[in-house]
Amino acid sequence: MLAQSCLLYCRAGFEKEAAAEIMQLAQQAGIQGYVKARPDTAFVLFYPTSPLEPEALNTALNFSEMVFARQLVLVSQHIQGLPENDRVTPLLASVEALQCPFHDVVLEPADTNEGKQLSSFLKKFSTPLRRALEKKQLLQASSPWRLHLFFIDSSEVHVGLAHNDNSSPHTMGILRLKMPGAAPSRSTLKLDEAFLTMLNTQEQEKYLRNGMTAVDLGACPGGWTWQLVKRDIRVIAIDNGPMNDTLMASGMVEHIRADGFKYLPSKPVDWLVCDMVERPLHITRLMLRWLREGHCLHACFNLKLPMKKRYDMIIECRDVLRDGLADINGHYRVTMRQLYHDREEITCMVIKLN
Repeated sequence: MLAQSCLLYCRAGFEKEAAAEIMQLAQQAGIQGYVKARPDTAFVLFYPTSPLEPEALNTALNFSEMVFARQLVLVSQHIQGLPENDRVTPLLASVEALQCPFHDVVLEPADTNEGKQLSSFLKKFSTPLRRALEKKQLLQASSPWRLHLFFIDSSEVHVGLAHNDNSSPHTMGILRLKMPGAAPSRSTLKLDEAFLTMLNTQEQEKYLRNGMTAVDLGACPGGWTWQLVKRDIRVIAIDNGPMNDTLMASGMVEHIRADGFKYLPSKPVDWLVCDMVERPLHITRLMLRWLREGHCLHACFNLKLPMKKRYDMIIECRDVLRDGLADINGHYRVTMRQLYHDREEITCMVIKLN
């Protein structure tokens, strides 16, 4: 098979940013092509000038570097006009043409209101399709590839593959989390998702250990602090507003009423987290100061995006961080991603690796 296009899922309203991002990454990899993207569709298609082997395209495009893409699928065929009385047969023929086994199959719509209307259809259709694939012995547990069928509607679908090591493991690229009843605010889900998606299991055990310390700037009422306490990390919560009473009763939180832009800890902490509403560059420079001066080892923070030139702003913030950390001791990993629980913002995590 050859990959005719790259399909990227994104948050509705951020197609322009996802398109700019894939174009830049492709150009850096020496791949020429063009993008098709329509506003509020929650996906973007990148078409290489010449179709490429999926292995080559998968190697050239690093999903972990993508900020706005929730998923990366290498599309082999775009099928339109699936017959209502037999959708399985033409889909099965398209899948066989891949000439590549896969360990699982995922049927997905776009993350839009229109896409949600397909959910019932996809649940019913997935069973007969999976049976047909199993009968053809196309499912192999050892394969590193996952089959994706991205439905525009019940008769139009993009057929492609995603590699386990270069994609999101979650359906639609979305990690769905249940709101904890004891958490003080819904913002808690942003930090939980960041830890679960931007750190692998081994890294979570290494960097989120019992007995660590943290500072939460702009902590009120305690949504992000709650996630740290949940992981047995002691927190200094900085905010002039009130903190949640139950959280304070845990004995794991010290509340200091102070300006988050002026406060500095008396001794270094393991983590600095911040979800304050301020200009992205202002927050970025504040985080960089803490990291450069040794007030914290690691940081996780949100950047509220401007209305215009959002992608340009993210690139500028990333460059400020990477350049600012390049000349100090230790190696840092900077990861940026627009998480499912983010809105007009992205999450940035900086990990000191040594």
